[in-house]
Amino acid sequence: MKWIVLDRDGVVNHDSPNYIKSAAEWQPIPGSLEAIARLTQAGWRVCLATNQAGLGRKLFDYDAFAAMNAKMQKLLAERGGRVDAVAFAPEHPDQATELRKPNPGMLKDLAKRLGAPLEGLWFVGDSEADLLAARAAGMKPALVKTGNGATTALSATAQGVPVFDDLAAFVGHLLAA
Repeated sequence: MKWIVLDRDGVVNHDSPNYIKSAAEWQPIPGSLEAIARLTQAGWRVCLATNQAGLGRKLFDYDAFAAMNAKMQKLLAERGGRVDAVAFAPEHPDQATELRKPNPGMLKDLAKRLGAPLEGLWFVGDSEADLLAARAAGMKPALVKTGNGATTALSATAQGVPVFDDLAAFVGHLLAA
């Protein structure tokens, strides 16, 4: 079985410096849902690993977070796709645990829950924290220029991390390989 892990905010949906706090604010990046559907239809299992400091900052609650993910799953289902698992770190950054990226704990926990090793799996993110977490977990990092990716692209390129315009471009490259 083929697994892939994606960051959520900035990779699948638009991000905001003020946080995405509701299903109404959750808006997909053009082409991202179709890209996930392509992965699903090609036999890939798609997982998300996302820091959600807005929970720890009490900007939204778990019901709002669940509603955002339900909206995403509904829109994915309409396109023939799905996300198989969502891992998240709800901590406030000042009280970060091993789960919060750039630490690899969330990814390791996800692997344990799914019974799937992380070594060699792709992790697609849009930030330095995503790249660091992927490497620390033994995964292959890839960066997209959406979200915070444009500001991280030079650093990622210097580190030998492949950089793509968006998730659709990454998936196109992955499925063509």
